[in-house]
Amino acid sequence: MNTKKIALLVSSLALAGPVVAADYKVDPAHTTAVFEVSHMGFSTLMGRFNELEGSYQFDADNPAAAKASFTIEADSVDTNHKERDKHLRSPDFFDVRQYPTLNFASTGYEGDKEGGKLSGDLTVHGVSQPVTFDVSFIGEGEDPWGGYRNGFNAETTIKRSDFGMSYGLPGVGDDIQIKLFVEGIRQ
Repeated sequence: MNTKKIALLVSSLALAGPVVAADYKVDPAHTTAVFEVSHMGFSTLMGRFNELEGSYQFDADNPAAAKASFTIEADSVDTNHKERDKHLRSPDFFDVRQYPTLNFASTGYEGDKEGGKLSGDLTVHGVSQPVTFDVSFIGEGEDPWGGYRNGFNAETTIKRSDFGMSYGLPGVGDDIQIKLFVEGIRQ
């Protein structure tokens, strides 16, 4: 009797097929994209983008297969100063009429389920450059609404001049630190 049950269990597991990476949709209400830049070498200016979307695949058993893509609405830039934000949207900086989005598409991941390096192409101001984010896993679990979520933090530093944005150098710093605080909902 037990032999038949074991054979049935093994057969059903074989038919189930391999486990695949889970697909996650970024929850924009619980995800933040922020940046920091030096102002004249005297202080650090912080800002954020209020509108973003994205998705990613992650399999804890095969982290190297991770994939991610994000789109940020450039005109959602917010530094808590309306005139500065208007200037940032102008052709001097993001030129949001010509380049309405910032985009990231991953090309590879090295690390484990706790963190690693996510490489990809970042497009800002119509220019694409390779970047690498340092990624750290925050946590995962079921939410109160019957869904399943996980979260990651990621950060990198870029040179804005590499993306054709050199207005105001060196008073406005060239190095931009980007931080993403991501929460995704498994699909």
